[in-house]
Amino acid sequence: MTMTMNWMLETVSVHAGEEPDQRELEARGLGVPVHMAASFELPEFGPELFDALLLESPNPPHAYSRWSNPTLRALEEKISALEGAEGAVVTASGMAAISAALLTFLQSGDHLVASEVCYVGTMELMGQYLSRFGIEATLVDTADLEQVKAALKPETRMIYAETPANPVLRLADIEALAGAARQAGALLVVDSTWAGPYIQRPLALGADYVIHSMTKFLNGHGDALGGAVLGPREGIRRIRKEMLVHLGGALSPFNAWLIMRGISTYPLRMERHCRNAAALARYLEGHPKIDRVIYPGLASHPQHALAKRQMAGFGGMLTFQLKGGMQAAIKMAARLKLIKYATSLGHPQTLVFYYPTDLYIDAVEYINPQQKKGIREWMGEGIARLSVGLENIEDLVADLERALD
Repeated sequence: MTMTMNWMLETVSVHAGEEPDQRELEARGLGVPVHMAASFELPEFGPELFDALLLESPNPPHAYSRWSNPTLRALEEKISALEGAEGAVVTASGMAAISAALLTFLQSGDHLVASEVCYVGTMELMGQYLSRFGIEATLVDTADLEQVKAALKPETRMIYAETPANPVLRLADIEALAGAARQAGALLVVDSTWAGPYIQRPLALGADYVIHSMTKFLNGHGDALGGAVLGPREGIRRIRKEMLVHLGGALSPFNAWLIMRGISTYPLRMERHCRNAAALARYLEGHPKIDRVIYPGLASHPQHALAKRQMAGFGGMLTFQLKGGMQAAIKMAARLKLIKYATSLGHPQTLVFYYPTDLYIDAVEYINPQQKKGIREWMGEGIARLSVGLENIEDLVADLERALD
């Protein structure tokens, strides 16, 4: 079967990466098998053998599953088709993907400009640990293009943005950041986990690389960790050879199979995630015990116009501020029956988690007071982050109504 990008996203989600090899053709199985082999029989002496051992081509013969594996390659082909990327490398987690991308393209003496608010593991890696390797990171509000430009230096080699940003749902203009990166001779890397290719495609907007924690919406079942970096063929080959091999963040073939299974229903799930989230955002915005709701699909979102221009939908994530702060959040969590109090996102179940601003932002040493003030404008004293699942919307509203009453 020859892949064609004339197919629509729903068709690509089901068919991309599913082409069988010869043994599978003989078995006539409709699903990609799980190749649990750690090692593979090598080609005869010659160019193919050197390619397998030295990873000189984008798709070398398989030698060892830390480097490549048939099940992992099938997943890489599927997500590449979804994002319109030349290639992808999959990893054991979203953080493994982020680390691999940063350490492939940055070295001692380089400078990075990155989002000041994003997934906490990413913030800590950039704010606390990259300096150990001689890499300077400047954290700014990537929603403010002037801040980004002011932070650029001759040594800047990368701009890193997470949009929508976890957990505050602040957006960055990918097209504008791509222009700034090109002018500075830097790469633009975008973490698009909260949106995914159903909603936004950063590469089409000018980004050089896009990152996903596939644990979340792409997998969609809350049962497998995984990450991915997607981009140009040569850059992806470098990530595989330089950092996947040596950092060792290889994805399990079984987890790859689980994520492939999840992606088959990804567009259908995202349609429901978006619809349910929009309905809950409207409900909560009108509730007397809620101070503020932040959701890109609401006209009240400060970047609603950017969301309409950059995103094909508004996602399954929203945040809200409760009157009464943390105490009100504790009471709400105790009263919820259907919605689960848990971290992570993109599950079939609706999940809620509370972020107190004093612990999440105020205690952080690598963000300055002015930045903390700006983030507090989005968070107030704290926000409840809601990952809206696939349940019946009336049941979700009723559960929140009981908990807030």
